[in-house]
Amino acid sequence: MNNLLQILLAQTTFVWEYPMVYQWDTSLETGYDKIDNQHKQLIATVNNLMEASARGRGDVAVLETLDFLTAYTIKHFADEEQLQIDYDYPDYLNHKRIHDEFRVTVEDLSKRVTKEGPTTEIINIVSSTVGSWLLNHIKGDDFRMATFVKAADSIAMQEGK
Repeated sequence: MNNLLQILLAQTTFVWEYPMVYQWDTSLETGYDKIDNQHKQLIATVNNLMEASARGRGDVAVLETLDFLTAYTIKHFADEEQLQIDYDYPDYLNHKRIHDEFRVTVEDLSKRVTKEGPTTEIINIVSSTVGSWLLNHIKGDDFRMATFVKAADSIAMQEGK
């Protein structure tokens, strides 16, 4: 059976109409609508870039994506950081440092696109770098922050504040 499966797989050509996309699901929800909606928008932007690239529009889309990310991450990170300040989140400085490093990553990607042009390689690098960073950040740093904020809310409610 194992040999038959290997033969079938060797003879099969897989064709993808679109590249793999990043899927939003409940496992990515922090529980804060404003933050979750911004995360959805960021994921949609990466997916739009991959779809545009698959349709031959990646050169234009990568520039639009990087411009959007530069502006939108400023707002999104400011909203997240304000929430952390409001709740006196103990890991605020580290979380802010991670945001600042990502801003530099986006700036570096923008510079690379400007210098080398929007090649297929760079489009793939942008979509994979941004997409994987975003998912890892949400499931790691943002979940830790949201857990802390929810616990603080719960304690405040119990104390009648």
